[in-house]
This record gives sequence, structure tokens and C-alpha cells, in this order.
Amino acid sequence: MPDGVRPVPGFLKKLIPLLILTALAGYIIVAVRKPSVPPELAPEQLTLRDGMSVLAPTPIWEELEAYQETIDRETFLGELGKIYSAGEAWKETIQIEEDHAMIAADTENKLKLRFAKPGVAKGPIKRYWRPVSEMPPAGNREKRPLSGVKIAIDPGHIGGTWAQMEERWYQIKNKGTQVKEGELTLTTARILKPMLEKLGARVWLVRRDLEPITPRRPEDFKALATTYSDSRIRWNSEKFFYRYDEIRMRAWHVNERIKPDLVLCLHFNAEAWANPRNPTFVDRNHLHLLINGTYSKGEFAKQDQRLHLLKRLLQRIHPEELALSTSVAEAMAKETGLPPWTYDTANAKSVNDSPYVWARNLLANRVYTCPVVFLEPYVMNNREVYERIGAGDYEGEKMVAGKIRKSIFHEYATGVANGLANYYRKTRR
Repeated sequence: MPDGVRPVPGFLKKLIPLLILTALAGYIIVAVRKPSVPPELAPEQLTLRDGMSVLAPTPIWEELEAYQETIDRETFLGELGKIYSAGEAWKETIQIEEDHAMIAADTENKLKLRFAKPGVAKGPIKRYWRPVSEMPPAGNREKRPLSGVKIAIDPGHIGGTWAQMEERWYQIKNKGTQVKEGELTLTTARILKPMLEKLGARVWLVRRDLEPITPRRPEDFKALATTYSDSRIRWNSEKFFYRYDEIRMRAWHVNERIKPDLVLCLHFNAEAWANPRNPTFVDRNHLHLLINGTYSKGEFAKQDQRLHLLKRLLQRIHPEELALSTSVAEAMAKETGLPPWTYDTANAKSVNDSPYVWARNLLANRVYTCPVVFLEPYVMNNREVYERIGAGDYEGEKMVAGKIRKSIFHEYATGVANGLANYYRKTRR
């Protein structure tokens, strides 16, 4: 033994293997728990491709093979016509035969989806979310009707320093309250989360602060914006960042990591100013909720949108999404006293007896592969709403805008929580 080197005591010799195993075990646990890294955009997504939406990943049509013979012809055609298609927009890309549908996958290839014979559909249906019919009994259904229900809350937009870029911001005559939708939705989400947890739900916030989820920034889309248009390069770069990439990244987190039973997309509404350079308040204030549907002919022509639609249809997302949204709409109307908003455009249609629920195809209610309750209450540039926003959040009730009431954030959260609780109390075992 070299001089100056002492022998290892016997008890340490016995401990060394144990210490090594402990360290390795700790490393393995850390490695397993370490969250996966969000994917980088594939190179082709940074180019404009014919027949594809902006920044859409390449469709994997083989995913539909899992749904062969899981839906009968009548159900498929009924959902397609009543909910998902604006008129007969589907007919150029989907051909219905007696026992199958021929679906255009791209310009050259078609996929044959075989229908189930009535009453003999294969199962179970492949999906990560659970409809209420597949959930275990709630136990205490009255106090904890949401027991074990996995809910992702998506506070719409970003807010903070990004609010003006998002065009979800205003201030009257450069003084007073700055209204930023991304901050309003996050405040509401933070109040709603413990309400739902008290009812038994497991809840995640898709966005936890006033920063984007995506690691990319507008400058990463400059080259794409340049090919998109010779003018307004900065404006398009920003739009690709906050309107497309941010939402797609949130969807990746929801679909690949959280895998909830439903997503709550929280928003506040707004109406156009008479004169944007000299804004004055609008009189209207209303409420509506959106489910995914009413795809136009141009939207059916997009390969990625067509695949999203079919996955939603084949997973039977619509019945659960509509029932949840209708229950939440009823509770929100009761809590807020707001009248319904009525669409008079071709991109939305009423789908049941509720005047508050409409079917419309948005990126945020299309790319989440589970039921989405998409809320649009309150008109932010209505004077009464503005005063309520300026009052901030507070406990209990106080006089605001001439009435004794809850804070606008607690009112919003209470309506959503009551709507979900009512739905699960009525339908869950």
C-alpha cells in the first residue's frame, strides 16, 4: 500500500455497495420523474404546405386503424352532418358507402374506415379520457361528485408583457385599469382550481404564470413569416408564435402528459370598438360556450383538421362535450345573469335547445383530444365589466358598479364549478 494511504475500515467496505445502490436508485427515480421535453417543430412545419394548417404536424392517418368497426354507419353519418359539418361541406373529402367510408387522407391516398354492424361495434374505444359512464362510483356523490375526475384548466391567452402583442389588451385614454385577458383568465383559474379539488377533482393548470408555454419566440418564425407575406413580417411572426405555436404546445402538454377527462378553456369576450383610436364602452354584455364543430369546406380540405375531426368523432367526444357544456352554460347563466350571444354567421350553429351553446371549429377546441368546455363570458369592453375588473378579486360581496355582488372572478369560477358538479351528480353512479 503506498505511503500516506490509509486502509478502508471494514464497516465502510460493507457500506460502500449500499451507498452505490442508493445513489443509483435515486438517479433512476429522478430519471423516471423528470418531465419529458416538449418536441421541437419538425422542419416541414416551418414551411407553408398545401392542404395543411399553419404549424400543423404531419397527420398520422394510421391512428384511425384503431377505430375500425367501432362505429355504425348511422351514428357516423349523423354526427358528421349534425355537428361537425357546415352543411354538406364534408362530401368532397368523405364518401359514405353501405358498410364503410372512404376518407381522403391526402391528394393521392384514401383510407377505408369500416363501419360496425348495428349493435355489434368493437370495443373498448381507444382514448385517454373517460366519459362519465366509464368512471367508478363517486362515493359521496353529493359532496364530492368530481371524485377522481382529471381536469386541465387552460387559462386563455398569455397576458403580462405579451398582452399587447396578443391584441387582448386595452386601456381607456391611456390611464386607469389595464385590461389584459391573459391575466383575467389566470386569476379565474387560480380561484377555480381549489373549488374543483374540494369537489374531488384532480386539477392541473396548463399555464401557471404570465409566460408562454412554448420555448419559441416570435423571432423563430421570421423566416416563415417572410414566405407567408412580403409585408407585415413582424406581425405575422408574432401571430405564428402566440396564436398557433402556443396553443399547439399547450395541446401537446394536455394530450401527452396530463391526459385529462376534460379541458376547461377559460376566456373573456370582447366586442369591436366604434373607433379603436378613441375607444368608448359598448353596451352589450353576454355569455356563450363553444363545442367543436361546423367545419367549413375549406377546413375539411385541410388534412390535419380532417384527421382531428375524425378522431373526435370516433372517440365519441361530442356527446360528452355537449352535455358538459350545456350543464356549465346553465349554471353560468344562473350565476352571472348574462343573456346568450347569438351567432348569425356560417361558421357556427346551434346544436341543442340551449341558446348558450354553439358548435364552432377553433384551434383550441380541435387539438385537445378530449371533451373541451370552451367559455366566453363577459364583454371586457363593457363599462360594467370594466368596473368589475378594476375592483379586482375579493372575498364575499361588496358594492361594485351599482350592485352588491361577488368579484367577477369568483362569480365566473363558481358558475363553472356548479355546472360541473351538477352534471356529475346527475349522471355519475
